[in-house]
Amino acid sequence: MASSSVRFSVQRRQAVLVAPAEATPYELKRLSDIDDQEALRFQIPVIQFYRADPSMEGRDPAKVIREALAKALVFYYPFAGRMREQAGRKLVVECTGEGVLFIEADADIRLDQFGDKLEPPFPCLEELIFVESEASAGVLNCPLLLIQVTRLACGGFIFGLRLNHTMSDAPGLVQFMNAVAELARGLPAPSVRPVWGRKILEARNPPRPSFAHREYEEVPDTKGTVVPLDDMVHRSFFFGPREMATLRSHVPPQLRKTSSTFEILTACIWKCRTLAISPDPEEELRMICIVSVRGKSGLQLPDGYYGNAFAFPVAVSTADKLCRNPLGYALELVKKAKAAVDHEYIRSVADLMVLLGRPHFAVVRAYLVSDLTRAGFVDVDFGWGKAVYGGPAKGGVGAIPGVASFYIPTTNDKGEKGIVVPVCLPAPAMNKFATEIDCLLKEPAANQEYSTTSPLVMSAL
Repeated sequence: MASSSVRFSVQRRQAVLVAPAEATPYELKRLSDIDDQEALRFQIPVIQFYRADPSMEGRDPAKVIREALAKALVFYYPFAGRMREQAGRKLVVECTGEGVLFIEADADIRLDQFGDKLEPPFPCLEELIFVESEASAGVLNCPLLLIQVTRLACGGFIFGLRLNHTMSDAPGLVQFMNAVAELARGLPAPSVRPVWGRKILEARNPPRPSFAHREYEEVPDTKGTVVPLDDMVHRSFFFGPREMATLRSHVPPQLRKTSSTFEILTACIWKCRTLAISPDPEEELRMICIVSVRGKSGLQLPDGYYGNAFAFPVAVSTADKLCRNPLGYALELVKKAKAAVDHEYIRSVADLMVLLGRPHFAVVRAYLVSDLTRAGFVDVDFGWGKAVYGGPAKGGVGAIPGVASFYIPTTNDKGEKGIVVPVCLPAPAMNKFATEIDCLLKEPAANQEYSTTSPLVMSAL
């Protein structure tokens, strides 16, 4: 039984504001010039599923997490503030200590009723991460976090979270969640102390971009290629060791040992998605890869930094070249885009943001992928053990919905560890995308490098 077909009811208590357990400083904290770009001005949903644990019998997960949250906000007090916008669209956090939204709820369903595998899209998601009003779901002048703990009939629970993305990236959010979890388990303080340090990723004075940054080009949507999220189908695709070995076999020998799983999977999705949406042969397609700059030499980002620390490098190709060439062509473009990101690249992005008014990356004929396989969501333990599933609640989220996918670690119903990729596409394109993926996952044939049934390829023959 697929989890997306499950239906249940949720009884919620009124949302409350959880403030820091102790007094915290009142101050204004500037975000970095990476944090406040338009592409991060949205709320991102995360969901965690936890089994019942006999050793925690009699303990209420909502009460435990709420109390730990108040303690964690003493250390992470900016989360208890509100986002304000200053001149030049500069975002700052006013550390008011007002608190974050917290909801406790009960659902008349057991964890096993969600099915043999937990993956997006999840049923009744709007009930598990509830938005009382649009006024609480914005970027400015709203709570920066919402947390909902939903108790299940089996004794397990669901931890839902909604984050203002300008505050943190995935590693930063997991760091905060682990702080709450450690305090929930009785530790006196988080093992990793938070560091604000946003000045490190502010623009230089004067700003001086040193890269072309095609990811931020203005691309007009002359053919209506940006589709509303409501008109899209949501589906997840699993890639385990067998699937990845088959994809790797499609790659030229000289690239097999030097290409990561992320790079090969991204090249595959880019090519199959292009075939599925059937653009004009001469149209340029963009694949945007999120690349972290944590640990990059020349930046010295400190341990405990929980801001956004990544870039959006882009691979660009015409549809014709992308579909006619073997998979290695797309792979080399992806590898080249990723390799460009270093300390100078991210400083160049910060400079560009200030000069151009903090624009969104180009979304026309573009797709974005983010690798969360090592983010550590499933390892967050509030006392009930690791999560059965932990990570993004759905694909397609963003300031411009429908253009992003996440690579999420998972275990399928056969016990195989792998990666699940939530994808959003219009229904006809989704069917074609699934067909193209299935084609690539077959044993490669010498004369089968692309689908000759694709309308795009046929129009170019």
